[in-house]
Amino acid sequence: MIKSVVKNLYDLLTTGPLKKAFQALTTKYPRFEPFVRHIQVQLFDWYLVKPRIVQFRANPTPNILFVDVSFLVLEDLKTGIQRVTRSILLQLLTNPPKGYEIQAVYGDRHVGYKAAQMGHDASGSLTLGRSPEPRAIEVSPGDIFLGLDFACVTTLKEQNYLSKIRAAGVKVYFVVYDLLPVQFPAYFPSSTKDFHMRWLRTLVKFDGAICISKAVADDYDAWIAENRITVSDTFKTTYFHLGADLNNSAPSKGLPADASQMLAAFSQRPTFLMVGTLEPRKGYRQILEAFTLLWQANENVNLLIVGKIGWNIAEVADILAKHPELNKKLFWLKGISDEYLEKIYAASTCLIAASEGEGFGLPLIESAQFGIPLLLRDIPVFREVAGDSAYYFGGPAGRQTAAEAAQDTAQSIKAWLSLYEAKQHPLSTGLKYNTWQQSVEQLQQSLFEQ
Repeated sequence: MIKSVVKNLYDLLTTGPLKKAFQALTTKYPRFEPFVRHIQVQLFDWYLVKPRIVQFRANPTPNILFVDVSFLVLEDLKTGIQRVTRSILLQLLTNPPKGYEIQAVYGDRHVGYKAAQMGHDASGSLTLGRSPEPRAIEVSPGDIFLGLDFACVTTLKEQNYLSKIRAAGVKVYFVVYDLLPVQFPAYFPSSTKDFHMRWLRTLVKFDGAICISKAVADDYDAWIAENRITVSDTFKTTYFHLGADLNNSAPSKGLPADASQMLAAFSQRPTFLMVGTLEPRKGYRQILEAFTLLWQANENVNLLIVGKIGWNIAEVADILAKHPELNKKLFWLKGISDEYLEKIYAASTCLIAASEGEGFGLPLIESAQFGIPLLLRDIPVFREVAGDSAYYFGGPAGRQTAAEAAQDTAQSIKAWLSLYEAKQHPLSTGLKYNTWQQSVEQLQQSLFEQ
């Protein structure tokens, strides 16, 4: 009886007509999302996990590199991580490691992991979907499982299954994008820190964490040591750098009807671009307040924001939506295609990245590909990625009042504009970045040379 009730609760949260209602609720009120997610995991752990049977292939050769794309299979939200997932998967499919086939997989609550269906839409973009096949993946010793997508819930649900295939001779690795919920818990929904730590503790049971920057790898190693966490005998922390070439990232296509008009507006005056989901740590409010000061001082500049609404950002989103300069000198684009983003990069004057913490900073190298100068908050990971090829401002937030930070940032923007007009600003053309092919080559080194 109890098990039946719990199963019905789980189904209400994950399938059926109430699924969209819960999605709408967590979108409008992001603070509820971790709670709902936590309940899902707990219900699954307590009552719904069926014994996982490891299925073996009749023919063990060639080996298979299983690439987990669990979140991307559900929905492409066009976040930075999902761009990374698509890009790396496409490169692996195009140039698989010698002796390996590539199989995109996703978590399925009935059997463990299933092979994803792959195809292309009318524009040629890579598509992923669920499979009607009821069987789980088939493994063989020497295979590799790569947790590429940021699919924390799936990993926690299926950790016992992953332990089973590891015991059967499959190496299990995960890509770690950041430790931000642990480092900046105040900027995330209340339960996110605990949930993220649970995931980080789970990864060390397997063969390795492949981080997207040295800064993240150092942070993860430090966190493991500080918390005295026991790791598996084979566990290692390594890192690689992301790629930048949008054309080789399975780009999404499509331009809005007003694309030409908007691009023309960006070209009328210096346009400062910010790319990324709106969330507190990314410094959107500070930059918006700085530009408001500049506009009040009659500075003829644009601020262009490309990013969907994230969490704990409702007040900033409301200020943006009601700002008197909206669609004049302030522009906000949400959920755009990679094709449109590429044109926006080409039309922009300077990229601003004001994040207090980042795993890597993909827009930095995407901008460098187009020769766009960089104006960055002075944090370690940005120094790692951009080096001397950027102009830096400020540092970690919290040392000033909001008004002081906005004023100092406005002055930094004016200083950069002066250098730009004199052609003395740092050039991003000296920034060394990977193509996605080179990025995947670095990733493979971590997979095959440990």
